[in-house]
Amino acid sequence: MANELRQPPPDSRPLLERRRELKALDSALAALRDRADGAPRTPRGGLLAFTGPAGMGKTALLTEARARARAEGFTVLSGRGGENEQELAFHVVRQLVQPALAAMDEAELRSFLGGWYDIVAAALGLAAPGGHAPDPTGVRDGLDWVMTRLAVKKAPVVLLLDDLHWADVESLTWLASFAPRTADLSLLMVVAYRPDELPLAGDSFGTAELGHRPFALEPLSATAVARLVRDEVGEQAEDGFCEECWEVTGGSPFEAVELAIRLGERRLRGTGEDLAVMRDLAAAVTGPGLIERLHGFGTTTVRFAYAAAVLGQAISQELAARIAAIGSTAAAEAADRLRAARILTDGEGDGLEFVHPTIATTIYRAIGTSLREGMHNSAAEVVRAAGLGPVAAARHLLEVPCDGNPEAVACLRQAARAALHSGAPEAARRLLDRALQEPPLPEERAVLLHELACATFLIKPTATVAHLREALAEGDIDPELRASMVYRLTQALAHTDRMAEAATVAADEARRAHGHPRIRLRMQADHFVWSAFRTDEQDSAGRSRRLARLADRLTGRRLEERYILGLRAWDAMMCGEPRQQALAYAEKALDGGLSWTDENRGFEVPVSVAPVFMYCDQPRRAEELFAKGMAECASKGWRGSHLALGRTLSAYIRYRRGSLAEAENLVREGLGIADRVEGAVPAQWFAIGILIETLLARGRVVAARRIADRYRYGDVIPNAVIYPDPRTVYAELLLAEGRTDEAAALLSEVGEWLEGRDWRNPAWCPWQLGLAKALSRRAPDRAVQHAQDAVKRARDFGAASAIGQALHAQAEVTGGAAALELHAQAVDHLQRSPAAYELARAQVGHGAALARDGRLHDAADRLYQGLEGAVHCGAEGLAARARRELSAAGLRPLPLRYAHTDMLTAQERRAAELTVQGHPASVVAKDLRITEQGVRQQLSSVFRKLGTDAAGLADALAAGPRTGR
Repeated sequence: MANELRQPPPDSRPLLERRRELKALDSALAALRDRADGAPRTPRGGLLAFTGPAGMGKTALLTEARARARAEGFTVLSGRGGENEQELAFHVVRQLVQPALAAMDEAELRSFLGGWYDIVAAALGLAAPGGHAPDPTGVRDGLDWVMTRLAVKKAPVVLLLDDLHWADVESLTWLASFAPRTADLSLLMVVAYRPDELPLAGDSFGTAELGHRPFALEPLSATAVARLVRDEVGEQAEDGFCEECWEVTGGSPFEAVELAIRLGERRLRGTGEDLAVMRDLAAAVTGPGLIERLHGFGTTTVRFAYAAAVLGQAISQELAARIAAIGSTAAAEAADRLRAARILTDGEGDGLEFVHPTIATTIYRAIGTSLREGMHNSAAEVVRAAGLGPVAAARHLLEVPCDGNPEAVACLRQAARAALHSGAPEAARRLLDRALQEPPLPEERAVLLHELACATFLIKPTATVAHLREALAEGDIDPELRASMVYRLTQALAHTDRMAEAATVAADEARRAHGHPRIRLRMQADHFVWSAFRTDEQDSAGRSRRLARLADRLTGRRLEERYILGLRAWDAMMCGEPRQQALAYAEKALDGGLSWTDENRGFEVPVSVAPVFMYCDQPRRAEELFAKGMAECASKGWRGSHLALGRTLSAYIRYRRGSLAEAENLVREGLGIADRVEGAVPAQWFAIGILIETLLARGRVVAARRIADRYRYGDVIPNAVIYPDPRTVYAELLLAEGRTDEAAALLSEVGEWLEGRDWRNPAWCPWQLGLAKALSRRAPDRAVQHAQDAVKRARDFGAASAIGQALHAQAEVTGGAAALELHAQAVDHLQRSPAAYELARAQVGHGAALARDGRLHDAADRLYQGLEGAVHCGAEGLAARARRELSAAGLRPLPLRYAHTDMLTAQERRAAELTVQGHPASVVAKDLRITEQGVRQQLSSVFRKLGTDAAGLADALAAGPRTGR
């Protein structure tokens, strides 16, 4: 059954002067009803907001909304914020969702939540927190999924959210992000809040940003207040008396209704003689008058009311009695008095609640400081003893002075762990901050600081650094714990753009851990990680040599060793060592596993190993590793910067394979995620660069410039190694815009920096190819020299795609008859690689050169091949160039010969199988009854479809797509 907002007192008065608001409510419900009846219309959910100061009738409007929604047969889910419950993470979310799922056992819940169970069950209070800690973005995504599924399963749905200004920040943040989606669901969200008290997290509710303008509730007119008064005391009430009632209540609907009821209870007639009594009654509705009236009920009732105010929303009479230190009989009598006085009313089940939040606030603030703190302390003990858990108890401990109480520290730490494992690091931080102030026992201080650092890492890495430095200064720390602290410290330093400091900390700790070989190796790995990602490393070549010597002594049996081997694979690739060597280290690192979600190790090394395969012309393997790693991240709710980076680098692999449209979609998705995740700057820079490269490959120079300008990509270069290199990407944009001198200057700077680090692989950073193009007109000899050097480096590395791309660049800057052979070599190498876009580019370039040489027949064949490849890659600019070249040569483009698909034809699979078996091209040609040139074309198609070169063909064939006709 759907849960309830607090029910109004049985004698609540009808809504007056709210015609505009009720009309909007009816319109929204009608739109929802039309959708539910199956009318062929766009879904008509949405958002409706009512705002105003306390007492303006917001709750009455939501109560009316519930009644009208139920009369339509709609599902109603509701929740409300509480002034004293704002420290309870996901408190409002749980009110919304729990009742709809409460009847399910664990098996049913797991079935309903599916893969989101382990991510959101703790946040929803449906499972005990434990295991991994999801990031806040992952939890919000999970809550989106849960609410969307409820909206579909129980459609149409009305969400009622009262006192939104008091919602916990975790709930409010999610509600603000989810609200725009209601327009596409059969779900109406109706919210009410005090605008002056709405936190920043809910700012969008107060503007037209979510597609609505809040209805600001106005005070009642004198006429409306007179109607309320006469309904209670009779029509004989004098105009002057009613006018005075309006004056003293300020037109507040709450105060006017309460005053009218009290006038009726006192059997007043509403004449001038009753004015003094009326003013006394009005004063007793709120503020000091209410407290004076409360004290008139006696000490026992006052203490019970105080205890109720300390408990907050859902008030247990039994718990309030214990906190107030009164017996059960006295508590029952006090509750009856407070009901009769319209201070308390019956809530859900056997509980109680205040008639109005203003009453609760007034009573709570009337409690003396010492008494209030004592009651909160008692409440923490009582709540914990009642089995309501450390989270409920910790909320009260936050209001208690520090006293060095070990039990309080333990409770706060338990509550913090629950918050962290619910995806609420900010709530965990507040609890641990308070535990640290208690303070903890000396032997617990370092551990608590470590826990606090873990809680602040995603939200405030600078604070993480301070906490961990303080923790490491404590003596007698367990070596494994110390290693985890140091790792987290280096991560936080790196995230705050202090790579050099991170590398130094890891190196110092490696020297310190001489008595612990595993820890020493782990610290060495961290040192190599952060050193490699620095832009200001002084001895990159020396580090590479040290890393190589260390890696050559390792077997890979232990995880620490595999991290070193993974780093060695990446470094070998960057330095342009033979690709077989880089691949061998990568395979050795993966043999035994590299987790992407080890919270004490990070995923910098695994995410570096996967692209090694991409640069070595085995992108299929890289895609498999990314898919597996991202699935591992998603299963643990890491859907923020991890997901952004995964989507982005998966896009880069698709870009390298030539699937440009797919790459653009993926990278835009990754950039969208990175944009909304705090602290996802590295992922954002990856995404921007890859998006610009992809747009340039598609021929969309103007769109690429818009992206660069939007993110100031040419102005701000991050202080870390990011691929593709931002300066090289920006230079590509400058070249596309014809700004060759600027591009040449930037690429020269990049080249000088890379040479200083001994990073010579053009497969990773083809700066020389861009520089050759930029210099081709004003310094052709230097252009050719750079291209030749790039070809040599590419041959040293050995990846066919890198060799072909460099040869193509050399051909373009060489020109004349000498270029024809270079063009042919470029095409030949690229046909042996999975780089479809680069192959199409080389084919068009070769065709154009052949046409200029007068070899039109050969030119036509190459240009048709290039055009076909460009169209299949989604490279509109390249396809347009191919058509222009054909037209200039007097040729007409032919229709595409085959549909684009990743499925191998039977002939392609046969050619691949025979090749894997070791048969030469002549034997394959004879078996397939085609020419040897035909065999090369068949294999070229295989390499592009399977995403590998010949070295990885056997594995790719076993795992590749099925054969088509």
